[in-house]
Amino acid sequence: MRDVLPAAADCFVRLGVELIAHQWDAVVLTALRSGPTRRVDLVSMIGGISDKSLHESMKRLRTFRLVEKDDVGGMHRLTETGESFANGPLLALAQWAESHHRVLNS
Repeated sequence: MRDVLPAAADCFVRLGVELIAHQWDAVVLTALRSGPTRRVDLVSMIGGISDKSLHESMKRLRTFRLVEKDDVGGMHRLTETGESFANGPLLALAQWAESHHRVLNS
C-alpha cells in the first residue's frame, strides 16, 4: 500500500522554503556557519548586502529562531536549530547547486 502524502498546501516543504525565500537569508546563515560574528563583519563578509537588508534578514532569522544575538558582545550566532539547518539541508542545497550550476545557468 502506498504512503498517503499530505496535500501539497500542508506540506512541510513550504515551511522549509520559507526559511530561504528571501534573497539574503540563506547567505547570512551560511556566513554564520563559521561562528559568532559581529554585524559589521557580516556586512563585509557578504558582498553586496546593505546594512538595511542585513537588518531585515537578521530580524526574520531571529523570528524563526535560527539566529540569536548576544546582548553583551553584540555577536550574532546560529541557534542549535539554525546550525542544524545551515549545516544540513542548506549545505546540501548549496552543494547540489554547485554540482548543477552549469545546467541551471544555461
